[in-house]
Amino acid sequence: MALQFIPVVTDEQIHMLAFMADTVWHEWFISILSAEQIDYMVKKFQSFGPMKKQMVQDGYEYYFLNAGGMNVGYIGIHAENETGKLFLSKIYILKSFRKKGYAGETFEFLEGLCRGMGLTSIWLTVNKHNDNAIGVYTKKGFRTIRSEVTDIGSGFVMDDYVMEKEI
Repeated sequence: MALQFIPVVTDEQIHMLAFMADTVWHEWFISILSAEQIDYMVKKFQSFGPMKKQMVQDGYEYYFLNAGGMNVGYIGIHAENETGKLFLSKIYILKSFRKKGYAGETFEFLEGLCRGMGLTSIWLTVNKHNDNAIGVYTKKGFRTIRSEVTDIGSGFVMDDYVMEKEI
């Protein structure tokens, strides 16, 4: 079943997105991060207020991944026209909808967006212990270009690889 990519634009959609983010982060990261860090990161980055600010002030775009009328995941992106790159800030699929080819469809969509915007690559950050995601990104042609540790406050850090794919 082909995915539809539905832009998140209304406050109601942002609230739905925040609820989905809380769900998927607790499904996905509990084997990598403490529940306290997940709660902190969701509140700081993926709750209504921060996401609305990202969209309104910082130029981020969010899309629901919709299959058969049901939102099964989401992506968050930011076009960096000055560098010619697309930052893939978020790509998450709800647990019960993984391994159905949706990630592949999403990367095709993202590559089309890049070409349409005249951008030359997609980059992302991924937790160094997120082996499943790293495997998917590698299979889709991303390569690790560096690692970084980012202090996000309250004693928490993000310990990530930066990966990139040229389009």
